Amino acid sequence: MVEHQQDKAVAVAQPGLDAAGAPASWLARAGAFAIDVLPGLGALAALVPVVWAVRRDTWSWWVSVLAAAVVLLVVVVNRLLLPAVTGWSAGRALFSIAVVRPDGGRVGPWRLLAREVAHLLDTGSVFVGWLWPLWDRRNRTFADFLAKTEVHQRDPRPAQARRRVAVLVSAMTLVAVAAAVLGYTTVYRPELAVAQAREQLAVTGPKIVEDMLSYTPESLQPDFDRAQSLVTDAYRPQLVAQQEAVRKAGPVPNEYWVTDSAVLESTADSATMLMLMQGQRGPVDKKRNITATVKVNFERSAGGQWQVSALEVLAKPAPAPAPAPAPGAGR
Repeated sequence: MVEHQQDKAVAVAQPGLDAAGAPASWLARAGAFAIDVLPGLGALAALVPVVWAVRRDTWSWWVSVLAAAVVLLVVVVNRLLLPAVTGWSAGRALFSIAVVRPDGGRVGPWRLLAREVAHLLDTGSVFVGWLWPLWDRRNRTFADFLAKTEVHQRDPRPAQARRRVAVLVSAMTLVAVAAAVLGYTTVYRPELAVAQAREQLAVTGPKIVEDMLSYTPESLQPDFDRAQSLVTDAYRPQLVAQQEAVRKAGPVPNEYWVTDSAVLESTADSATMLMLMQGQRGPVDKKRNITATVKVNFERSAGGQWQVSALEVLAKPAPAPAPAPAPGAGR
């Protein structure tokens, strides 16, 4: 009789809390945890790569950091503050369960925080702690043992519990989608453009330089015109001056080809390449082999074409080395 009166007094002191209520089922606890935690973790998982990938002095970095902070705050408030104030988190309200003290009293935020930290033990024990309620008489996890808490069924369910869960899940999903879009536009797409630029230049860059430096006296003007179309407006006067010097000195056949090349650095619209070149210069009866090493800067034009913006000769044209004698030659 005395125990019945005490239980009734507790129920009056804590409206909506059933101190003698049945322990919450494992499925209800798992469902509530999934609703409270997983949407926030999903949003953070989408935001963190963006925070790490973008530069810190950009607006996208600040937006991502602010969004991650807001998501973390929402998860903390939902898991720690709301249960201490209202008795419910969003997930627990949907499943009509509540974290309480063994006597059925409401749990404060600091004990809830200690309980969340103690969940690390549930996880660190190869998730045995999370499964412990399946065979514990009062359905407690290791965290419940340490924090001296229990999870009970609680009726009636708060009004609009489903609506609040829908708002929470929808908001976190929207944040995750926005983070994915932001990551695509600020990280993936620029990196893809740079990779595509490198691939394009690895193929077209050597051909551009070969066409720019090669000419014959018979087609001198068309060759020069073609070379001028392959350079930027800023570099064209320098190229024209070099072409005029060739014209005044008396042009001779000049042919280059690239034997090896590498893209040193690249953005989506500019790049620098190193090229090892061989060629032939002079008339047919006096033709000589030459080699040269050049560093070439490229820029993408408004029409999307790659053009030479600068060319630096690192090793001036020199006669190609004579081939090594065949084994046994001269014997």
